[in-house]
Amino acid sequence: MMKWLLSFTLLISLCVPAHSAEIVIGSKKFTESVILGEILTELARDAGLVAKHRAELGGTRVVFEALLGGDIDLYVEYTGTLKQEILVNEQIQSDDQLRRVLASRGLAITAPLGFNNTYSIGMTNRQAASLSVASISDLRQHPELKFGFGNEFMNRADGWPALQAAYELPQQDVRGLDHDLAYRGLDSGAIDVMDLYSTDAKIAQYDVAVLTDDLGLFPRYDAVVLYRQDLIEHAPDLVASLRRLEASIDEQAMMSMNAAVTLNGQSEEAVAVHFLHPDAEPTQKRDTQIWSRLWTNTIDHLVLVGISLGAAIILAVPLGIAAYRRPRLGHVILGVSGIVQTIPSLALFVFMIPLLGIGGPPAIMALFLYSLLPIIRSTHTGLSDIPRPLRESAEALGLPKAYILRKIELPLAARSVMSGIKTAAIINVGTASLGALIGAGGYGQPILTGIRLDDMSLILQGAIPAATLALLTQGLFELMERSVVPKGLRLQPTTGGA
Repeated sequence: MMKWLLSFTLLISLCVPAHSAEIVIGSKKFTESVILGEILTELARDAGLVAKHRAELGGTRVVFEALLGGDIDLYVEYTGTLKQEILVNEQIQSDDQLRRVLASRGLAITAPLGFNNTYSIGMTNRQAASLSVASISDLRQHPELKFGFGNEFMNRADGWPALQAAYELPQQDVRGLDHDLAYRGLDSGAIDVMDLYSTDAKIAQYDVAVLTDDLGLFPRYDAVVLYRQDLIEHAPDLVASLRRLEASIDEQAMMSMNAAVTLNGQSEEAVAVHFLHPDAEPTQKRDTQIWSRLWTNTIDHLVLVGISLGAAIILAVPLGIAAYRRPRLGHVILGVSGIVQTIPSLALFVFMIPLLGIGGPPAIMALFLYSLLPIIRSTHTGLSDIPRPLRESAEALGLPKAYILRKIELPLAARSVMSGIKTAAIINVGTASLGALIGAGGYGQPILTGIRLDDMSLILQGAIPAATLALLTQGLFELMERSVVPKGLRLQPTTGGA
């Protein structure tokens, strides 16, 4: 099995397009990062380069590892994140030391772009006033408050662990959730306190009070462009353009761009183009691109599901047969595939990144692994449930084992096998939506964007097609079952009589 998996991994890796002449820009899963990613993309195109933006790649570690692995060439990072989270073990004390550490990894940074997007802690102005809370230290007097922090902030070295230790906060009701959903939680009263990005336009929209960091816990988070050093050789014009971007975006400008996307519904691309070329004609609005995005997302989703499911069928059915014929080996096969199934889906996607990078290949591999157990188990169960006298009769006639398997056992087990394949297909359709977090596209992309922008129509643009595809998949496999399962073995409708 391991040899087959390695061969499958190699095959998928060969599907990754050559990266040579194309400049790939990355961004994290929040609006400011996506806007800045679009600005870098436009700069690359202005420099005469072919550029691609892999937007909303999830958290900091995913994007940074993609940069180290060469899956992307550059993205915007923050000095505080570099020093306090990514390179925390280096104990970096100065910007010069930061540059040296990055250079040892084949990376370089620009000077700051001009704004500091530091972490903050906030609560609604209404509640802050009623509790007389103005600083983070004041929260110690209110242990009953419910904290809701972004999932990344919950585990970062400069996040909740550092905040709790520095301020000796007594709160126990602390939960992790998507950062953009936290604003809704704050507004509804589901949580009382959340983490903020200081340039976030939603702070004013939701009337949030920014609490004073009276102990000075959070450092400066100056935005910088982090890029691979080899860009200096094969894209010198782009590197020169990056230098011109330094000190060109102040905090008010960044907040205005965030507001244009989050509050006014403009696309990130349009905002980026307007920033670089104020006199340029407005680009196409987001709502006019629905059908184009739907087509692209559908193709991406079908590729993820089709390749992973096809490969799983090719491997899992023989493994199910092997588990049936060799019971001891069967315990191992079912046990290993069962363990894989218990790994949280998002974690499995991320585990594939060091092996296959970002994009389609790691998502396909993760979906392939998730498809194995339903098919293996259904094949094993279907064969095991065949009445023993039938098998003994075939053996008594002197029929070869291969003939018995092909002509008797598999037809009798066909309904069970098809049931497992159908289950794996439907699971894959739903789970494939998570592939958007690692740049694989699919129906998860509009869902992530909709959550980020608090736009229900975008969420539905992903959720409805995904649900429709799941129903179509179920119907397709039920039709296929009619041609695969022998007519005499299909369930017949029962009729009642008086």
